[in-house]
Amino acid sequence: MIELGRNRYGKAQIHVVRVARDPGGHRVRDAIVAIALEGDFAAAHTDGDNTLVVATDTMKNTAFAFARDHLDGSIEAYGRALAEHFLEFEQVDRATVNVREHRWQPIAVGGRPARDAFVRGGAGTRIATVAATRSATTVEAGIEDLVAMKTTRSAFKGFPRDRYTTLAETDDRLMATKITAIWRYGSPDLDFDSTFEAVRRTLLEVFADHDSPSVQTSIWIMARAILEGHEALDEVRMVLPNLHHWLVDLAPFGMTNDGEVYISTTEPHGLIEATVRRSEGA
Repeated sequence: MIELGRNRYGKAQIHVVRVARDPGGHRVRDAIVAIALEGDFAAAHTDGDNTLVVATDTMKNTAFAFARDHLDGSIEAYGRALAEHFLEFEQVDRATVNVREHRWQPIAVGGRPARDAFVRGGAGTRIATVAATRSATTVEAGIEDLVAMKTTRSAFKGFPRDRYTTLAETDDRLMATKITAIWRYGSPDLDFDSTFEAVRRTLLEVFADHDSPSVQTSIWIMARAILEGHEALDEVRMVLPNLHHWLVDLAPFGMTNDGEVYISTTEPHGLIEATVRRSEGA
């Protein structure tokens, strides 16, 4: 017997830009939205019956319409409003909304922020994912593409060696990465903006202030500090690519290189991932 398994569908890469034209200065909100629905859609697959299929064009239009009233606060609140709206269709059992926000900052003019001119910041992309059913709502948030570097206090040694191992052990190396950190909130009702900023601040402070014997250990130290410092979070998932920087051999030019000149490579790179969570009953 052949049967249809779990399925979902939706609209992705909905690029929504909202300008809040406040008298004291404008604010730009720039979000990439993806919406996915699960529910009673089997007939569309097996029988070609679209009676219950909410058009993805409807999802796109709703994302833009809701931006006017709901994209003036946190992206989590905007995502939740969208998810709860699609649950109003009785054939929908679960609605998942993912929002990625690019940050635009006012350009400084004469030492003061411009009222209506902006530059896009490069300090990572804020993420929120809201999954809603009629019985529960879960909220995940985080940041991706947050590029960070330690120029010292990073090491890697004591690893196994075989005939294919050429990497030298080191007590002190340059460590660069593009951080993705996603955390799950214990409640869907929080001050998401202030919580996000506080978690991001902890993440960067701990990255800067710890000694790293490996990228694996760095994930553990940073994620544990986030959970210890922010009770609203239940778990943290982190992905840290190891963007290698190799010392350039300057000896052919009669020069020394005491950790000053590197060649930066992005491919291939190490990719280290882990989830750190609260123990059950903790």
